[in-house]
Amino acid sequence: GNPKDEPGAIVCRVAESFLRFGSFQIHASRGKEHLGLVRTLSDYAIKHHFPHLENLKNSDSLSLSPGAGVDLTSNKYADPSSAWAVQVSERTASLVAAWQGVGFTHGVLNTDNMSILGLTIDYGPFGFLDAFDPQYTPNTTDLPGRRYCFANQPDIGLWNVAQFTTTLSAAGLINENETNFALERYGSKFMDDYQSIMTRKLGLPKYNKQLISELLKNMAVDKVDYTNFFRLLSNVKADDPSTGDDKLLLVPLKAVLLDIGKERRDAWSSWVRSYIQEVSSGGASDAERKVSMDSVNPKYILRNYLCQGAIDAAEVGDFEEVRRLLRVVSRPYDEQPGMEKYARLPPAWAYRPGVCMLSCSS
Repeated sequence: GNPKDEPGAIVCRVAESFLRFGSFQIHASRGKEHLGLVRTLSDYAIKHHFPHLENLKNSDSLSLSPGAGVDLTSNKYADPSSAWAVQVSERTASLVAAWQGVGFTHGVLNTDNMSILGLTIDYGPFGFLDAFDPQYTPNTTDLPGRRYCFANQPDIGLWNVAQFTTTLSAAGLINENETNFALERYGSKFMDDYQSIMTRKLGLPKYNKQLISELLKNMAVDKVDYTNFFRLLSNVKADDPSTGDDKLLLVPLKAVLLDIGKERRDAWSSWVRSYIQEVSSGGASDAERKVSMDSVNPKYILRNYLCQGAIDAAEVGDFEEVRRLLRVVSRPYDEQPGMEKYARLPPAWAYRPGVCMLSCSS
């Protein structure tokens, strides 16, 4: 990069806990003589952050989510550690599914940045999707492999859970069957949450894999803005006779379907017709669907170029833009009249390195 002197700041991070997967893994990596520290730290974590598991006995069962148990034969938790492994796995899966829903890309998903509570932690080169690109990474040091890109996050989440459960297994806290079950729960919980999120984002009566897959394919081809598309989608009318007119079909989406030729317009028209047919089968009115969709599709996100503008102003002593931006993104689902500029498509300069992509030291 091009290092330079910049004004400093004090950053105070706040979380219920900063215990990470790596907090346990580091002791296991130092040899058998350090595994006692893994057990001690696990007891501490359960006592202070998962107290409902602390007194779990061999005869108890605890359903953490539909279908969850501790093993496939008894559906009982052997002890708090096995229940804890499942709960950490499921919380992680829910977190990653939520990221995928809003287009958030963490950027540095190693075990030192994965919370046992299923929280988003680490101050680093994160970013929200602008133009939809499954291979997007906000981290310059993640190139060219893009290990932590948007599309890879679900698998990387599972990899991290595997490192965590392997550590617990090495310390004798869970056995092989319990390890495997915790990993299975990650996949099941992620798919349950992701399908639910995408169903609500599109206002569908039920999950439709083909419809959603075709949508994401179209968005990638035409580099459609992820946030703005879903916000505008709630304006598509299913009970309006004019939606049968091909010339009017894409009008609600014209602000994000830019510079597309006839072939791509036809592809989008075909998808919108399928979408209208699907939402019509649900019975909800357009007004009801819009309210529901707008409650899960943010209008405002913390785009990197907006941060850069606030930083530029702050560097010359004007912190009002920082305060204004904070107020806007604190209410991401509200319309906020007068703040529309914070929902605009990013300008061309927003895609240059140093804005859309940062290093861990930026």
